[in-house]
Amino acid sequence: MGLRGEVFSTRANSDKRTYFFNVKENRHGDLFLNIVESKKHGEEGFERHSVMVFEEDIEEFIESFQKASDFIVRNKNKNKR
Repeated sequence: MGLRGEVFSTRANSDKRTYFFNVKENRHGDLFLNIVESKKHGEEGFERHSVMVFEEDIEEFIESFQKASDFIVRNKNKNKR
């Protein structure tokens, strides 16, 4: 088990936000995905939002996420004016 149950972590950076994708293990050995959005708030602080996806839900989550991502990619220029 890693730091605070973290077993894997990666991130995606953009100009305004950083997204963290953390795989964690609870005290029972169950894995879950913790997705965190972090963005600068004021001069020194950060605003953070977190979503947890549990192991038993991960396949359906990935399928739905992929569908939503594919939709955005297919339609990204249609909504720009």
